Amino acid sequence: MTGAFDGLVAIVTGGASGIGAAIVERLRADGARVAVFDREVHDGLEDAYRVDVTDDASVRAGVEQVAADLGGVDVVVNNAGIGAQGTIEDNDDAEWHRVFDVNVVGAVRVARAALPHLRRSSAAAIVNTCSIAATAGLPARALYGATKGAVQSLTLQMAADHLREGIRVNCVNPGTADTPWIGRLLEAAPDPAAERAALDARQPHGRLVKAEEVADAVAYLASPRAGSTTGVALAVDGGMQGLRLRPE
Repeated sequence: MTGAFDGLVAIVTGGASGIGAAIVERLRADGARVAVFDREVHDGLEDAYRVDVTDDASVRAGVEQVAADLGGVDVVVNNAGIGAQGTIEDNDDAEWHRVFDVNVVGAVRVARAALPHLRRSSAAAIVNTCSIAATAGLPARALYGATKGAVQSLTLQMAADHLREGIRVNCVNPGTADTPWIGRLLEAAPDPAAERAALDARQPHGRLVKAEEVADAVAYLASPRAGSTTGVALAVDGGMQGLRLRPE
């Protein structure tokens, strides 16, 4: 994939840490100029823009600034998201609205603002970060899973709407990934080691997904070399969704 993104400009939301940072690194390694959108950006972070995906004015200003600074927008990676725990009883209406506003409507805002630029690109692509929680029932993930189910459906609708404009839209569905959010959950667990072992064992390949593995999948979906791939949900989950292994 080296050089696949030469001359292309990408926006990665939530790009300052975790999976987002891995995506930024991978796209840059493949030749892209990458703008990092995040609510918190640290000094020294290259091409970083302080953008809040829950604020439409902030999003539109950020996209227009990237287009002016870097010469357009070819790829959008909607990676910004927040987690949520609990059954439907455990989160009130305000929390449901908050998480949907980031995970679902946030992706809409960024893609919507970028569409005029993407329509002018010869290699336009949108990749949404979804989750295994969109396709598998997991304990205490009702709110989070509902948002990710919406992201997967949104991906299909966007792919249908914009294919004839030359814009491909796909999503990546990571399993439980080794990210700062999961790290915080493990730290708060009564027995972090046991909880880590349980999360490892839940995935058929026996470990958490690496952020770099998700980044590799995003790079494929966003690449011009994947020109016939659209409306796809690519699982990066160690076989969690599709495999049913017998106990060892």
